[in-house]
Amino acid sequence: MGTAEAPVSDLNVIAAELLPTPAEVKKKHPLSEAAKQTVLAGRKAVHDVLDRKDPRLLVVIGPCSIHELSAAREYIARLKELSDEVSDTFVILMRIYFAKPRTTVGWKGFINDPNLDDSFRIDEGLAKAREFLIEVGEMGMPVGTEALDPITPQFLDDVIAWNAIGARTAESQTHREMASGLSTPVGFKNGTDGNIQVAINALQTMRNPHHFLGINQEGQLVVLRTRGNKYGHIVLRGGIRPNYDSVSISQCEKELSAAGLPVNIMVDCSHGNSLKDHTLQPLVFDNCANQILEGNRSIVGLMLESNLKGGNQKINGDFSKLEHGVSITDACIDWETTERILRQEHERLKPVLAKRLEA
Repeated sequence: MGTAEAPVSDLNVIAAELLPTPAEVKKKHPLSEAAKQTVLAGRKAVHDVLDRKDPRLLVVIGPCSIHELSAAREYIARLKELSDEVSDTFVILMRIYFAKPRTTVGWKGFINDPNLDDSFRIDEGLAKAREFLIEVGEMGMPVGTEALDPITPQFLDDVIAWNAIGARTAESQTHREMASGLSTPVGFKNGTDGNIQVAINALQTMRNPHHFLGINQEGQLVVLRTRGNKYGHIVLRGGIRPNYDSVSISQCEKELSAAGLPVNIMVDCSHGNSLKDHTLQPLVFDNCANQILEGNRSIVGLMLESNLKGGNQKINGDFSKLEHGVSITDACIDWETTERILRQEHERLKPVLAKRLEA
């Protein structure tokens, strides 16, 4: 082939497969009234906490990622019962992460590869994810997730109560612009190295209007024009070292104030804050509770990675050997530990949280 005939685009693209549009997926899996009311109530509860109208703590809790829907249903049923029990202390959101960022390679989540076999049936993943999230809403549990790409929210935006922007994408202008248009409150995590300025810059950016390329409900390429999203907050997840201690919290408070941002801090008890040891998550939660008992007013939420059973397991190709209720990504605390933490901290924090609205 001569130079004149040589292709100059899509050199590394093998195929481009059409997906159903967001409108088509939503028509096939419409949001029920019961699920809609759960979403709206969940968003309002988060708004009220961030606005300091509600003294309760946000708790985003659940598996690192969802790969087994039957185990997730069992977990959610337990969490709903526990959530009702501690509802005067905690606003609990079910952590449902269907997409996983990767530093190098690995399973990218249920939406990307729902069958765990590298078949990458994204069409199937999107439909099943939406169907499941509606089911969760009908169970009465609001959902928190990670907005990992700018396309997926068009399929799932109406079934989510809270979004996170992860440490690997917090510095991305694409994600900051996307956050400005999301219908939910958004938590930006600090950088993987622990840099909180990345998240602070992102929070300032998302509060402003933006204009950027995206898709509409019919799948057409459009210029999206946003009004900005004022319901953002920082999520401290550690980095090279943990950053949930009182000194780190105080420094974060000062930097948020200097940037003219609301001093609302959520602490992720996993990742760098637990030194990637899931058994340390309860200690992080307990430390934050102690800070609140000692007068801290800036910690408004916590995140926990929790599953039916503790630890994690690897995908080995024989799915029949995967253990029920065990994470295939980050290691999680087990359900018994989850119950103990929430009940214990509920009793400790209940008498003092209401006082945070005073003065």
